[in-house]
Amino acid sequence: MTARLSGLDQARGVALVAMASYHFIFDLDLFGLVPSGTALSPYMRGYAVAIAGSFLFLSGLSMVLAHGVGRRWPAFWRRWGILVAAAAAVSLATYFAFGAQFVFWGILHMMAAASLVGIVLLGRVPAWGLAVLGVLALAAGVWLRLPALEHPIFWITGAQAARPVTVDYLPILPWIGPYLLGMAWAQFARDLGRPIMPQKICGGALGAGLALLGRNSLAFYLIHQPVLLALVGGYVWLLDYAP
Repeated sequence: MTARLSGLDQARGVALVAMASYHFIFDLDLFGLVPSGTALSPYMRGYAVAIAGSFLFLSGLSMVLAHGVGRRWPAFWRRWGILVAAAAAVSLATYFAFGAQFVFWGILHMMAAASLVGIVLLGRVPAWGLAVLGVLALAAGVWLRLPALEHPIFWITGAQAARPVTVDYLPILPWIGPYLLGMAWAQFARDLGRPIMPQKICGGALGAGLALLGRNSLAFYLIHQPVLLALVGGYVWLLDYAP
């Protein structure tokens, strides 16, 4: 990886640390170690939204960085296949853990869908057009409600009236918005001949650690929550059974 991209890796690392901190609080809530509903409070929900938005923004930015004005199809399909497989694994694992509240359309599902949209728009829509589409998607996610889309098969759109009961849900509207805005940011910078990202956010051991996390973001995403659940669950078990 080039030095120019180390800032992106570090940004991903920051988002991953933030995500893990939210999931840690979620797990504490799940096991009754904090007041019930803490993880679903307005502040924590806002925190979760900001984290998810940052991941999708960085993913859109990465699309432009990875492909430039062309399309590296073999690399794209390889990464897309990994995303789809990981999303399916999350759905399966959460089905066994949470039953009907399983993750049928979470952040990995959204990233896979956004990647398909992004690769189609890449090089065909100018930066300002990507920005407009991103803002429209955000607005549609807030205000657009179509009774014709109430059937569960359409819940991935986000245009239905009621939010499905699921432990994680990032529908196409509004969440394609941050992805498109990330693409727009990268394309604007490239058009102006400016760096898309700083060379690095921070240096030293902290910077190296964040960059390492960022380079292994999918692996960290998949393993961190089982590890946190095991740690918190083990602590609760010790509290219950310790003499």
